[in-house]
Amino acid sequence: MKKSFQILFIAAVLFLSILSAPLIAAEKEKSILLKTPACFPLGLPGVNTSLTWVGDNLEQMSGNTLKMKVYEPGKLVAPLQVLGSVSKGAVNAGFSISGYWEGMIPGSSIFSSIPFGPEAPEFLAWMYSGNGRTLYQKMYDDAGFNVHVIPLGLFCPESAGWFVKPMNKTEDLKGLNIRFYGLGGKVLQKAGASVSLIPGGEIFPSLEKGVIDATEFSMPAIDAMMGFHKIAKYNYYPGWHQQATFFELLINKDTWNDMSPRQQNTLEILCRAATLNTLAFTESIQAKAMSVSKEKHGVTIDFLSQEILATLESAWAEVATDLSGKSPMFKEAWEDLSAFRKEYKIWGDHGFLSRAKKSE
Repeated sequence: MKKSFQILFIAAVLFLSILSAPLIAAEKEKSILLKTPACFPLGLPGVNTSLTWVGDNLEQMSGNTLKMKVYEPGKLVAPLQVLGSVSKGAVNAGFSISGYWEGMIPGSSIFSSIPFGPEAPEFLAWMYSGNGRTLYQKMYDDAGFNVHVIPLGLFCPESAGWFVKPMNKTEDLKGLNIRFYGLGGKVLQKAGASVSLIPGGEIFPSLEKGVIDATEFSMPAIDAMMGFHKIAKYNYYPGWHQQATFFELLINKDTWNDMSPRQQNTLEILCRAATLNTLAFTESIQAKAMSVSKEKHGVTIDFLSQEILATLESAWAEVATDLSGKSPMFKEAWEDLSAFRKEYKIWGDHGFLSRAKKSE
């Protein structure tokens, strides 16, 4: 009986030690506050399901050892200074999009959105199960930035833009004054348009004053908040330039290395969950926004012609070739993504009902 009691006692001690191990580990971990300036307003759909959602859940999920305080654009750091500020340690984290760093890293937009695809499932596959994340980190390392990057948030497709006049043929692109983002802007320039990247707050006044004839900005639900429908009555699809858009959480690498493996894993898992959360949410809110634009505001919702899409796709091939010659980083990422897409194609062409119908 005495021996049985000793065995039970030892088993109970071992069991309690296993239960308390995470708490003991948490006590030994450093408490870290991530001060995180955002490049985009926190109230925007998609930002509130990615960055804000992580900030709201990080403390509890990390056992109170990680906290995040998020800041509106410009409150702590100007949006276009986020990467440099995180790298230098002026702040230890930031929420942004890789395309904002084109001026410093030509071709960096490839890790946010790519003209003519991939769509969200394929982009996710390359990023998480292909070489996407490795090359994403390598881009910042090779450029000399002291940051650790984690994908945070994946948006659904954008619209192709809002236009004051109808877009029917390739000639309509010639001389068009349009606000456009990223690699898509380079494509439109190649096709003959005059492109500018006007900050979000200046787009509506520019449309109103006739400074620009057209603009793209984001998904229909966000575009509705911008009021483009009041002036530009032609809203075209598909969003050939951004079929899916990744956003990013940048962590100062010294801060990242100070985290325990458990803390790092907690942040990684939360960001991955937020990415799924954001894709699901952004997909759920677009139809209503489009219906309101059409039925209440009299917007014409239409497809770009096959002629225009073919012209843009041809221009994109030229842009990709040009960038590959100028940027070794882009060349490496583009070739890897292209190889991934070539292998994926048989599945992409056959696995989805909508594509099967197109082939009939």
